[in-house]
Amino acid sequence: MDGQRNEDTVRPPLRLALLGCGSVGSQVVRLLREQADDLTARVGAPIELVGVAVRRPELQRDADVPAHLLTTDAAGLVSRGDIDLVVEVIGGIEPSRSLILTALENGASVVTANKALLAEDGSTLFAAAEKAGRDLYYEAAVAGAIPILRPLRESLAGDKVRRVLGIVNGTTNFILDKMDTSGAGFTEALEEAQDLGYAEADPTADVEGYDAAAKAAILASLAFHTRVTAADVYREGISDVTASDVASAREMDSVVKLLAICELTDGPDGPSVSARVHPAMIPRSHPLASVREAYNAVFVESEAAGQLMFYGPGAGGAPTASAVLGDLVTVARNRLMDVRGAGESAYAQCEVLPMGSTETRYHVAIDVDDKAGVLAQVAHTFADHGVSIKTVRQEGRGVDAQLVVVSHRAADADLAATVEALRTMPNVHDVSSIMRVEGDGE
Repeated sequence: MDGQRNEDTVRPPLRLALLGCGSVGSQVVRLLREQADDLTARVGAPIELVGVAVRRPELQRDADVPAHLLTTDAAGLVSRGDIDLVVEVIGGIEPSRSLILTALENGASVVTANKALLAEDGSTLFAAAEKAGRDLYYEAAVAGAIPILRPLRESLAGDKVRRVLGIVNGTTNFILDKMDTSGAGFTEALEEAQDLGYAEADPTADVEGYDAAAKAAILASLAFHTRVTAADVYREGISDVTASDVASAREMDSVVKLLAICELTDGPDGPSVSARVHPAMIPRSHPLASVREAYNAVFVESEAAGQLMFYGPGAGGAPTASAVLGDLVTVARNRLMDVRGAGESAYAQCEVLPMGSTETRYHVAIDVDDKAGVLAQVAHTFADHGVSIKTVRQEGRGVDAQLVVVSHRAADADLAATVEALRTMPNVHDVSSIMRVEGDGE
């Protein structure tokens, strides 16, 4: 009787379509196969892979995908009425957006790793998911295997997040780490990253901050319940970071990191949010300073929970596939119970501040004439723009000198105006380095 009862309660499989079978998609296929029994137990029903959309079926793949499952007709696959779940790991804006919308319209729940699409047009996808009564999950879109989006969306739902500070791009972290530990220049460190497979042949999306900016938009949207797009995120890459910048940071017992910084600020007209990506000096005592090589970490500050840090591999086929499978289990369970998980939360509708209104600090290296009165003139220029100086260091260089000034916090626009004024001073030869300073609690 027990055997008959268990057999009667076995549910029919949930049918899964996979869009894309590159490094991440192949690992999704492998994990589905290797963990089939465990996934069935966790979900409550088997997950059956019924189609894999690819552009070139003839390519050799990391996972053994049965030839009969491969198709070049992605639109036809997601239009089928018998698909319960869709995983999208193609990337880019189109055709991914159209395919996800079609999948939702045809009754499928969707798991995606597409940070660029979510950062550009997430509101359209969330609206389509709500209309269809289906899930749209995307843990793998930010920081690979690191569980950060679900804690922001669910675990901290009863708290107020004030700040999210993160290293969310492994390529740039590897480059900056090598520059710090070996004294290498940017070009040399980039070439090493490419040789080791951490950087693409065209590294623009990583080193110019586009990848991190998309992730910052997603983090800010979740943390502050406000729609933030990639266009709202100030972006500055690391290609202009020099060995001298890294050495200056070392003299301050700091390191240079490309940071995604999302902040909630209370003002007289209500709360506002800001999101920015740029290289910054952070003290070696800060938890993010110890994040080495291609690893990622996200530091969250909230009112009740305090400071939290999430750390781990931020990219790669297997780590990203792990996050995809975690979402897949959740949406599959929801499908069996005929419920939806948490959708978009944008009720706060906070104003998104431009970079000029954001408060930060500057580290400025100024090449000047080495004579009396120049330091006073430089200090006066800072004061004229409402910027207070925290520290100043002077190094003699024959008839010239270099002043290294670290400011207190001020509006970025005021700091930028100060730098422009310094460049016009007759005793200033050059403003040779400008870098923001973060993470010391000021």
